[in-house]
Amino acid sequence: MALAITNPYDDDHLREECGVFGIYGYEEAATLTVLGLHALQHRGQEAAGIVSFDGRFNAHRELGHVADHFSSEAVVGRLKGHAAIGHVRYSTTGETVLRNVQPLFADLEVGGFAIAHNGNLTNAYALRRDLVRRGSLFQSTTDTEVITHLMAAAGRGTVVDRFVQALQQVEGAYSLVAMAEDKVMGVRDPLGVRPLLMGRLGDATILASETCALDIIGATYVRDLEPGEVVVIDKQGVRSLKPFVKQPHRFCIFEYIYFARPDSFIEQQSVYEARKRIGAELAREAGVAADVVVPVPDSGVPAALGYAEEAGIPFELGIIRNHYVGRTFIEPSDHIRNLGVRLKHNANRAKLDGRRVILVDDSIVRGTTSKKIVEMVRHAGAREVHMRISSPPTTHSCFYGIDTPERDKLLAARHDIPEMARIIGVDSLAFVSIDGLYRAMGAPGRDPQAPRYCDACFTGDYPTTLTDIAEGERPAQLSLLTEPV
Repeated sequence: MALAITNPYDDDHLREECGVFGIYGYEEAATLTVLGLHALQHRGQEAAGIVSFDGRFNAHRELGHVADHFSSEAVVGRLKGHAAIGHVRYSTTGETVLRNVQPLFADLEVGGFAIAHNGNLTNAYALRRDLVRRGSLFQSTTDTEVITHLMAAAGRGTVVDRFVQALQQVEGAYSLVAMAEDKVMGVRDPLGVRPLLMGRLGDATILASETCALDIIGATYVRDLEPGEVVVIDKQGVRSLKPFVKQPHRFCIFEYIYFARPDSFIEQQSVYEARKRIGAELAREAGVAADVVVPVPDSGVPAALGYAEEAGIPFELGIIRNHYVGRTFIEPSDHIRNLGVRLKHNANRAKLDGRRVILVDDSIVRGTTSKKIVEMVRHAGAREVHMRISSPPTTHSCFYGIDTPERDKLLAARHDIPEMARIIGVDSLAFVSIDGLYRAMGAPGRDPQAPRYCDACFTGDYPTTLTDIAEGERPAQLSLLTEPV
């Protein structure tokens, strides 16, 4: 059965592709991995997988949510061992198929090797083409599998040596957890685009995309992995390797705006507080007379709180979200689709009727959902509707692991702000400026000579070579080939 898209009622948000988790030194490692993946479910809701090690590798991968397939003792009981890695992922276009569910596993000359990836390789097509010409046989259509084939082709060295040699040939963004025989490894790309951190629980060492995955198992945060760092965790302890040329840090700023869970700390900053600061900066830059500040739930809530506090305007939950609409195995009919955003959001008329409303959201991608929400708020009696966005206009596609439409489908790439306001149907529209975004994150502004973050989706300033794009390829995130439908 083909799996319907994760949320057929809301296709107007950017989506993070993956969450990763790894643990070494805990006798029921897979159990804690299941819990860690539960906490990271927001980073990927189409599929989940776990590989454990108890002298041999044990794997279970499924389409769907973690809770759908990893709650039974029968499944988790088969994932024995003191080491495990896990992965949650989103699909993009086409069908989600089991062969693409991570962690991927390969039997190499140096032994078994499992890998899970958050990010996207921007030269995967070019590398794959060369590897196929040299005789490689690919089993999946993910860019991640390129890494295992590069390791197989390395010819000499330990599994760690081959892992590093493979990574020295790839471009793009990657945070990886990997497992070889009796060791777990973690690595961030030299720019540090995607997050990866380390924690401790007794004698066990943990790797995870966000601190919320440590919280759920009662682990303590140790540190973020540095950009370009490889950590190797085994019975001797934790080793740190830095085999890559040092580059300026370019962490993805959209992690703070939208992707990460608000209760997480990313690179030692509270995501919740960062979003409130962005909202406050937005109020200073683009204030407007109004009676109430209303978030577009749930991602707009912290920014709306920051905006309301700074502007001195009451904050109200003027839109209520139905949390039970989303993932479905039933393709909705045209009639149900036409109901659109009402299946996921409903106006709280008591807080909107007769009022001047400021709607706060994290981004506008295609504009389809924003338009429906504005119509709903007006139908509930709002006298004026002003929209404020806690990110700059999204004018460029992302090639680093985010499900972004092609550029000609991005509303801000085709229209200026007044035209966008007309299309969406608001009385006014404003975005936080790129300098304002940087100020909210603690920098005086964006310095083009030494940018602190990856902000390519706003500026077009891509921090790596886009080899596949230059060769005329437009890779869907995490998929090198079009899946059958």
